Amino acid sequence: MKPISKIAAAVSPSSTLAVNALAKKLRAEGKDVISFGTGEPDFATPDAISYAGIRAICEGQTKYTPAAGTPGLRKAVCKRMKEDYDLDYEAENVVVASGAKHSVYLTLAVLVDPGDEVVLPAPYWTSYYEMIRLFGGEPVVVTAGEDQGFKITAAQLEAAITARTKAVMLNNPSNPTGAIYTKAELRALAEVCVKHDLYIIADEIYDKLIYDGATFTSVASLGEEVKAHTILINGVSKTYSMTGWRVGYALAEKTLAKAMSSYVSHSTGAPGTMAQAAAQAALEGPQDEVEAMRSVFEQRRNYLVQRMNAMDGVGCLTPSGAFYVMMNIERLFGKTIDGEVISDADEFARLFLEKSMVAVVSCTAFGAPGFVRWSYAASMENIEKAMDRLEAFLARVKA
Repeated sequence: MKPISKIAAAVSPSSTLAVNALAKKLRAEGKDVISFGTGEPDFATPDAISYAGIRAICEGQTKYTPAAGTPGLRKAVCKRMKEDYDLDYEAENVVVASGAKHSVYLTLAVLVDPGDEVVLPAPYWTSYYEMIRLFGGEPVVVTAGEDQGFKITAAQLEAAITARTKAVMLNNPSNPTGAIYTKAELRALAEVCVKHDLYIIADEIYDKLIYDGATFTSVASLGEEVKAHTILINGVSKTYSMTGWRVGYALAEKTLAKAMSSYVSHSTGAPGTMAQAAAQAALEGPQDEVEAMRSVFEQRRNYLVQRMNAMDGVGCLTPSGAFYVMMNIERLFGKTIDGEVISDADEFARLFLEKSMVAVVSCTAFGAPGFVRWSYAASMENIEKAMDRLEAFLARVKA
């Protein structure tokens, strides 16, 4: 047999899905595993949204839709952008896709030529790195450490730009760190992008999960010139607990949007018609359940951070958004548990899962090898139990 393509062979599987798969395997064996791996809200999709999808099926909305999505959903996206961020878009600017991840993929497909560079702030979501490479692009990693709140500066961005730089990936709020850029920080970054005529790939999928009364600023709202350089990516998965419905969307200048729509038409086609109907109901309907879920996430975050920072050997910053905590485990490296060495984040994640039945994600593949990621999209009962298990695990660690 002839080999698969070199690009496909070089792509690594998602580390978050790999951890989740191992946790499910142990659970299937009867083990009491608690998983904090994948970024998936544990709430049910609100009833009104689910019923909209069911109603669409019952009404016969089961046929193909335009490649860019139904007119109703695209208009609903524009309406939500206007109400939330005073951003003016038309339906022709919107391309619906099978989740925000697919929207990122489509954006890179229409922007990146082989050899193009994409600046990627670290820590980053692991799929960004691999997707850039899928199109022959080169990720240029710019690291923002814990000492700077996991946020890169305009000076760092400027220093990373070369003649081959095509775009900057900006995930705000961030997965995996939960960091949020202030309006002033965003403006400084956007000015660098406009100066060098770079695209801003702005993944804002966690825009409604903001804590401590902080204000979220969409980068596209910083002026028409910035907006013209921005491909804004969002979706319904995190805000409305609709991960399995697989509906995301991108908003871009019409030429880019048309190219993305063409790409969809020759690949996946649009998401299921009934899923689009449910997404439209989510965006157009009351938003009170969004706030209810956000409030619960904030309570969970507060407990998790307080417990974690009270333990010896680990620690974390308090994230301002999303539903992740980055736990610093650098002080554990070189130490042992039951005679096995905690050599790196990958080994910590394996040992913690095997010995304490708690699944967390190593951030080695996120550009942050001294950390593991916890998702607090889990019940308070499971969070409390996991913190007890972490405390017991750390008590067994020896120098």
